[in-house]
Amino acid sequence: MAQATQEFGDWPLKRLMTDVCGSGHKSADDLTRAQATEAFERILADEPDPTTLGAFWLANRWKRNTAEELGAYVDVMCERVEYAEPDADPVDCGANYDGKGRSAILGVAAGVVAAAAGTPVVVHSGDRVPTQKQDAYKHVLDELGVHTELTPSDSADMVDETGFGFYYQPAFNPAIDDLFDRRDQMGVRTFVNTIETLANPAGASVHLGSFYHLAFAKKVVDTFVESEFHDLDRVLMFQGMEGYDDVRPGYTKVAEWDAAGGDGDEAGDAGSEGASFDDFEIETAKYGMDLEEEDLAVDDVAVESAEITEAVLTGERDGPFADAVAVNAALRIYAREDADSIEDGLDAARAVIDDGSAHDVLEALRDF
Repeated sequence: MAQATQEFGDWPLKRLMTDVCGSGHKSADDLTRAQATEAFERILADEPDPTTLGAFWLANRWKRNTAEELGAYVDVMCERVEYAEPDADPVDCGANYDGKGRSAILGVAAGVVAAAAGTPVVVHSGDRVPTQKQDAYKHVLDELGVHTELTPSDSADMVDETGFGFYYQPAFNPAIDDLFDRRDQMGVRTFVNTIETLANPAGASVHLGSFYHLAFAKKVVDTFVESEFHDLDRVLMFQGMEGYDDVRPGYTKVAEWDAAGGDGDEAGDAGSEGASFDDFEIETAKYGMDLEEEDLAVDDVAVESAEITEAVLTGERDGPFADAVAVNAALRIYAREDADSIEDGLDAARAVIDDGSAHDVLEALRDF
């Protein structure tokens, strides 16, 4: 609940609805950074009544948030996040927290493989959050016998000891976790579903995420740039299955942003001046992932994803799932520039599966 001594500015959510963003998706105005900052501070303090909060969230959804608004929301959230940076600089994997419901979650296996190849990886999720409330990283790791309800400090130690780390949202981001009931009552996604994936609890310099449409990838990059908290070097995003950070089979768009700039086709189009933003298309069959999305379907996402992870890492399972794990690991290795190309990343991924190093990382996670 809001503290009696807490003070806000001149923009309660009801006034924002009346004067700025509540007039419909065609005529609504965007919020300034100051307005967005105050709005989310009020929300996290539990100040708005439920009706006004719901209306504000829907208004944001209808008009579509700008990167400036999202950057402000991210910064308000990050002020409340408990950060724990490992000595290693991992790839931050920001999968949708509301999970998957039809296809296997490959990110645990892919992250473990990348870790074995020398690319530290961090993943983060909560319990089944609104709106879908489906299985996410935590539930696969639970099925594998890996401890997940860790403090942020323990999560950082996990990264340094094993190369792979899991951060648990209720522990590192309790302010967002406290919004569960109000988000659940909404019944639809809000901007919280976007910003919670951008918390970056390990303070990584590389972010890997996913998108349905390329325009969203550009907006995420611009959000990171607008954020006064984050200072990333690279962002790699691709079209993910069910919006998750598992690359979808077939012809798939990849978006790559580099803060250091370069010869990008759209340099300066997304992000800060001097940065580069490229998007390109890959055919996953070129990397041995010659399959359809239906080939990765499962009935029980958490249980079967854990079984698939174990079998692939022990070398007992080849075929579509093994190919998909290797390609997703390669993208993580490439994201951190530990390989010069996706092909080189794929070679590294397959090598650590074949020699047992990847399974050794899984066993180290279980022992942690």
